[in-house]
Amino acid sequence: MTSVVLTDDEALLRKAMAALLPLEGDITVLAEAADGAEAIEATLRHQPDVLVIDLEMPNVDGLGAVAEIRRARPQQVILMLTRHARPGVLRKALKLGVQGFVSKSADPAHIATVITTLHAGKRWIDPDVSALAVIDDCPLTDRELDVLRVTGDGYSVADIATRLHLAPGTVRNYLSSAMQKTQTQTRHEAARYAREHDWL
Repeated sequence: MTSVVLTDDEALLRKAMAALLPLEGDITVLAEAADGAEAIEATLRHQPDVLVIDLEMPNVDGLGAVAEIRRARPQQVILMLTRHARPGVLRKALKLGVQGFVSKSADPAHIATVITTLHAGKRWIDPDVSALAVIDDCPLTDRELDVLRVTGDGYSVADIATRLHLAPGTVRNYLSSAMQKTQTQTRHEAARYAREHDWL
């Protein structure tokens, strides 16, 4: 029997998965979470065999939740559900130690099989997801992407510096470099350009 915590901000999808997964395999759903903050709390409380988590959610997103959970439970097995597999995001998730990626549109029977596979100590990346992950034409460094990601949320340079634990001057350097590489005039244009090219 494999225990899971299910995290997805789309209630209908989450409830459907919670109902269907136990029918598709030896899976017990210990708890459901609607966002990253709830996922952190539920995972630490229930300590599931596998955390199934959506990548894109409001407030704390999938990557933010995974980073936090990894600090408290380094061995936690994680399956990430994604609708838009952006290369930069996939690389970041892999660096965080996510063991599996499945498309949100996958059949519940397939998701159940992947959960069992991950619980057995193996990895799984859906072919359509991995194809996107290897297309890497992004000229920006991870740190430049970090500052652009926070810029996109509307924060000032000082706020970005505080959030990323960097000096304001360092943040300005990263933004300037990112604007040069994307040939844009402002940091907001650079962030938009990076999003449009699926780098964020």
